[in-house]
This record gives sequence, structure tokens and C-alpha cells, in this order.
Amino acid sequence: MGTRNQARKRAVEVLYEADLRELDPQEILAERVGSTEVPAVQEYTISLVSGIAEHRPRIDELIVEHAEGWTLSRMPIVDRAVLRLGLFELLWGEDVPAPVAINEAVELVKALSTDDSPRFVNGVLGRLAGISDRLRRSLSGAEHSTDEERERGLEQGADQG
Repeated sequence: MGTRNQARKRAVEVLYEADLRELDPQEILAERVGSTEVPAVQEYTISLVSGIAEHRPRIDELIVEHAEGWTLSRMPIVDRAVLRLGLFELLWGEDVPAPVAINEAVELVKALSTDDSPRFVNGVLGRLAGISDRLRRSLSGAEHSTDEERERGLEQGADQG
């Protein structure tokens, strides 16, 4: 298994545990990074978990929109974790092509979840991949407008001071 494959699997484990224990994934990650009892945590795992935690509200919103009749609470915890990882790589993984993100998610869920899960994960991520360019543009537009709003607020504060 390649280094990134291992990092993805480790990220899913962290996301799964955080969801199960109702904790922030960053807390679980911090436990792992500082521990001498578990294997070292790879940088890519840290990047994945941190990115998913940062963008989780938007990731979850998109999953629910495209899961066709499924709520997050109805999904198996592993499937949720894998979908979050796959969608993060699909939209924010600059060096991960869409087919790779989907294939990696499907392979993970094949190994970790139910027999129906690979088809489900493939379907949701496939629908999202079809609009991923538009989603990326809207995400960068939202980030850009937030930066502009922040600058305007700083300018207005300076004018008032």
C-alpha cells in the first residue's frame, strides 16, 4: 500500500473515531501525533484531517445535497468519513485528479464498510465530480469575497480611528 493510501486510511480512522466519540477530529489527531504508542502520523494524514475539519460544514452540506435521500445521520460512520475525505480531495486536493479521489474513496470503503457502500460512495462523489469545477470556482469566489470584506472592514476601521 502506497504512502498516500496509508495516510488516507489513517485519516478515515481519525475521522471515524472523532465522529463516534463526538469529538473534533483535530483533538484525535493531536492525541495521535503526540503518542508514542501508535505509528507516526504522516504529514498527508495531518493535512487531510485538518482540511476536512476546516471545511466540514461545506463538505457535509454538499454530501447531503448529493446523497439523494440520505441524511448524514443515516449513513454508516465509515461511509461519512470516507465521503468527507473523498470530497475534500475532490475540491481542495490540488494535486489529486478527480478519478483518483473517487477511486481511492471507493477502495477505502470497500475494505472498511458494507457491500453496498462502494456503489453509494461512488455515486455521491461521481455526482459531485461532475460539478467540481463549478464548486471550486464558487469556493474560491467565497474565499476571495471574504478577503475583500475583511480588507474593507480594516479600511473602514482605519477611517474611523
